[in-house]
Amino acid sequence: MGKLEQLAKAGNKPQLSRRGFLMTAAGAGLMFGFARKAQAAQTMPSAMPTEAAFEPNIWCAIAPDGSVNVNIVRAEMGQHVGTALARIIADEMEADWNHIKITEVDTGPKFAGKFVTGGSWSVWDTWDTFRQAGAAARTILVEEGAKLLGTTPDKCTARNGIVTAGSKTISYGDIVAQAKPTRSFTPEEMAKLPLKPASERRMIGKEVAALDIPDKTTGKAIYGIDVKLDGMVYGRPKMPPTRYEAKVVSVDDTEAKKIPGYIRYVVLEDPSDIVPGWVVALGKTYPAAMRAADALKVQWTPGPTIKVSEADIIDHARTLGKDAKNGTHVFNDDGVDATFKSAAKVITAEYTCASVAHYQLEPLNAVARHIDGMWEIHAGNQWQSLVLPQLSKALQVPEEQIVMRSYLLGGGFGRRLNGDYSIPAALASKAIGGAPVKLILTRSDDMAFDSIRSPSLQTISVALDSSGKKISAMNYTATAGWPTQVMAPAFLAKGLDGKYDPFALSGADHWYETGPTRVRAISNDLANRTFRPGWLRSVSAGWTPWALESFIDEVAHATGQDPVELRLSMFTATGRNAGEAPNSTNGAHRQAAVVQKLAEKIGWGKTQLPADTALGIATSFGQERGMPTWTAGAAQVHVDRKTGIVTCQKLWLVIDAGTIVDPGGALAQTEGAALWGLSMALFEGTEIVNGTIKATNLNNYTPLRIPDVPDMDIEFVESAEKPMGLGEPGVTVIAPAIGNAIFRAVGVRMRHLPMRPADVLRELNNHTV
Repeated sequence: MGKLEQLAKAGNKPQLSRRGFLMTAAGAGLMFGFARKAQAAQTMPSAMPTEAAFEPNIWCAIAPDGSVNVNIVRAEMGQHVGTALARIIADEMEADWNHIKITEVDTGPKFAGKFVTGGSWSVWDTWDTFRQAGAAARTILVEEGAKLLGTTPDKCTARNGIVTAGSKTISYGDIVAQAKPTRSFTPEEMAKLPLKPASERRMIGKEVAALDIPDKTTGKAIYGIDVKLDGMVYGRPKMPPTRYEAKVVSVDDTEAKKIPGYIRYVVLEDPSDIVPGWVVALGKTYPAAMRAADALKVQWTPGPTIKVSEADIIDHARTLGKDAKNGTHVFNDDGVDATFKSAAKVITAEYTCASVAHYQLEPLNAVARHIDGMWEIHAGNQWQSLVLPQLSKALQVPEEQIVMRSYLLGGGFGRRLNGDYSIPAALASKAIGGAPVKLILTRSDDMAFDSIRSPSLQTISVALDSSGKKISAMNYTATAGWPTQVMAPAFLAKGLDGKYDPFALSGADHWYETGPTRVRAISNDLANRTFRPGWLRSVSAGWTPWALESFIDEVAHATGQDPVELRLSMFTATGRNAGEAPNSTNGAHRQAAVVQKLAEKIGWGKTQLPADTALGIATSFGQERGMPTWTAGAAQVHVDRKTGIVTCQKLWLVIDAGTIVDPGGALAQTEGAALWGLSMALFEGTEIVNGTIKATNLNNYTPLRIPDVPDMDIEFVESAEKPMGLGEPGVTVIAPAIGNAIFRAVGVRMRHLPMRPADVLRELNNHTV
């Protein structure tokens, strides 16, 4: 029996202490990515020795050589979040950007509860904290620099990492080396510090070099899938037939034993019930584990959702929506029912969206091991604070005995907010005595295990007043699986008569004046039981504007009004739509402004286009009502009447996201988000068949391809308001803008996403008949 087989069978722990492990890793260099030489160095332990660095707070430290290290708790998955956040501190600190480094920190008491990268929250949520952290560092450095220069702080200025008093200067590094400052500020003290006015910012909103690009271009960047540990074995799961309640009846590994490198299989025992019915094949190499998993013959008792289909979930949503007692009201103004009863006319429409997978570039993976009484989890993750309690429950140990090591993510899009993939790696390691196990899911495994965007149903009705033009009341019901309810119930929002998932409703709680308005969010319990609903880029804001903005266009057409003029007339910015500082200052007026600017940019109503080609517009407020990114979008499409193929020729976006911290990153994120929206509008989606998603790979899951990428024109409104999110708002308006353009081009209204050629052709044929 070989060493790996003995290790796996006996459950021996690696004979390496934590200190010895770190020393070895530091010497090994790239094995763990601890000692990286580029400025984007993400090191473990810290890049700067704590005994020499000055740490005015937990977010930054200044070393005697002038290096400024910024601690980042947000996951880097291609959005350059470290560059954006570091410049907030650097600008307020008056640091030299060439001396800035970033460290993606691991979980630990210092940063407990602060790890989450999603919802377009990173810059918005960090803005105030990091400005205050930079101000704290600058305040202390100026005070200490003044002493060394023999003057007072009021006679000193700080700029580019240097304190100046008259003709005398001293660098931040020299201040730290000579004064050895130890003063620090509490969060409460930092909140009282004066901050620089916008006119004095030198990095925020300006072009600076991204800190993470050098390592990515040279191949030095370390992703979760790159991790290697001594004595590590590889694992691949054999996926059960249903997401929940599957039970293993028997396992036959006769054929697997014929595969060179196969070690054994383990049946996971999971107290957290996150991976019930999982069997993991272990091998000396990943190809061996992969082939062995295919060779295993497993019999299961499936869960009760084995026969559930996508149609069942949508039908169940309709049934739930018909009962007024179901769901939670987000808006429920007095007079809704009375206004509908007296309406001159009522317009109603129903919209559905298909299941959508994340399909991130880097397949799910994690490495787990037990060493020196601690469980180590090595993985790229978007929300360590969420998965730590789940790991604790699965492993049956306190959270204090678990540490998550941070790595770059090869794409997240919300999938790695749910860190469930670390659970089977940890349990597989536990099953073999704590030896390191690297679990990698193949693409088909990944798809079957995905926390998909739930199929959804939205029903919208409006009452028209006696003029037949003005909306006098609205009734809006949105039904879907609720990811927050399933995975993070503490984050459910408070509605008028209960709690609801804001990430299954945001976008429906619009800023239009529609008279007495009722907005109801309903959890589709059948969806929740069938799969694990997930947060997917823009979450509900990726499908609620699809319904709302398509519907507003329908109302405009039915009442003989221009779609732009109708929208502008409803942005009264009164009542709850007035907005409030600092997040939604001026409210709906800012949404009206981006619509107006967009209409002027595209020549709305003035542009002559070829036959079967048209412009469509849509608007929304980004990710959440509490942190609105005012967004207006337009699409120019051509529809082939013979094939139903819709070609998106150009996209325009006008966005008011407040202060733009990182212009390059903002543009890149918005471009990516717009293309994600295009992908979900015309190409991307699957369905639930027999309790799981039908599509398992690129042969039957068809996201946007390079030849389908249109021209894009993106403009950010200049603003000094608080920065809002930009990772997801670009998604929101694309599908409705395309749908509205299709209607203007060929006269058919699409009410299901994605708008595939067969669906368009069917509507065209029905319209002709």
